[in-house]
Amino acid sequence: MRILHTMIRVGDLDKSLWFYTEVLGMQLLRRKDYPSGRFTLAFVGYGLESESAVLELTHNWDQDHYDLGEGYGHIALGVDNIYATCKAIADSGGLIIRQPGPMKHGNTIIAFVKDPDGYKIELIEMASRNKSV
Repeated sequence: MRILHTMIRVGDLDKSLWFYTEVLGMQLLRRKDYPSGRFTLAFVGYGLESESAVLELTHNWDQDHYDLGEGYGHIALGVDNIYATCKAIADSGGLIIRQPGPMKHGNTIIAFVKDPDGYKIELIEMASRNKSV
């Protein structure tokens, strides 16, 4: 068994696709409209679905926003250079909500960004993560 994808609901598919592809550098892997159900599914990721887990962005045509609730935490992405990554994200128009630095009670270097729907994305510097494990 392996994880295939994580689905999140998005209010504006174009904004979300811009964020995940242009700001975070993912690829749009596939997209399909379901007119009878009034929704669109778009799959984005850093690799092929056959080889890695991806995100499924679900856009219900008649809903433009969602309450995230208190159960959602974040999506985590491993990066090589968190400072350069955060600069590139900010330069692309992404919102950094926690600047890079050590996590509380540890040495792993993390940062957080927020997508257009308010979902938090944690960035983890892989070199610091590997040292503190």
